[in-house]
Amino acid sequence: MSDSAPAPLLSIIIPAYNEEARLAHSLEDVARYVADHHESIEVIVVNNNSTDQTAHIAEEFASELPYMRVLHEPRQGKGAAVRTGMLAGRGDYLIFCDADFSMPVEEVDKFIRPELNGYDIAIGSRELANSVRIDEPEYRHLMGRVFNFIVRVLAVPGIQDTQCGFKAFRRDVVQQLFPMQTIDGWGFDVEILYLGRKHGYHIHEVPITWYYKEQSRVHPIRDSFNMLMEVLKVRFNDLQGRYSPEHW
Repeated sequence: MSDSAPAPLLSIIIPAYNEEARLAHSLEDVARYVADHHESIEVIVVNNNSTDQTAHIAEEFASELPYMRVLHEPRQGKGAAVRTGMLAGRGDYLIFCDADFSMPVEEVDKFIRPELNGYDIAIGSRELANSVRIDEPEYRHLMGRVFNFIVRVLAVPGIQDTQCGFKAFRRDVVQQLFPMQTIDGWGFDVEILYLGRKHGYHIHEVPITWYYKEQSRVHPIRDSFNMLMEVLKVRFNDLQGRYSPEHW
């Protein structure tokens, strides 16, 4: 899709690090989703310094699909990859999605349906009354709820699921918030939602169906600790004025 083409309705951003085992299947599902829709959609895969065949797989798909492109982000971390893709996206709405699509791609419709038009930020939630979690071990769910409680206390009260990897934004919101993002790791979600609240944007939680994938990149103990440190960094950044308009 050339820069001179009309902006698409939706940009789908897929950060990918060493996803050779899952990426082809996910991109096949995404291609079917795009083919079933009349709206203009672009797909951006952000290769995050992968050491396997992830980049090659993504480039092969992009060579066949005119609406798909591949970017390369050498800074390690999901947050770095998402920021690169979101700032490169041209859609009126932009959504980033985990490469394994633990949320079926058809659920993307929930983020662009008419009743959500005009939203600031819409985030997938596994914790609402109509949400469905499939095959998740109980200990993983418990760890997630403990972490979310800490996040609600320290950063974004009232949000039931900050870490679900499916979040959508209006383009103008992306252009304001993502340049202020400082966290390259897993905790970037909390930082972006914190910034959204700080700047007065409404955050809407969307109930989704979510499938637990055993090959998840998240290490429950190590990454929970790192994310906690990053949540504390968000508060420290704010106290230091890093998110103030004059800083940017």
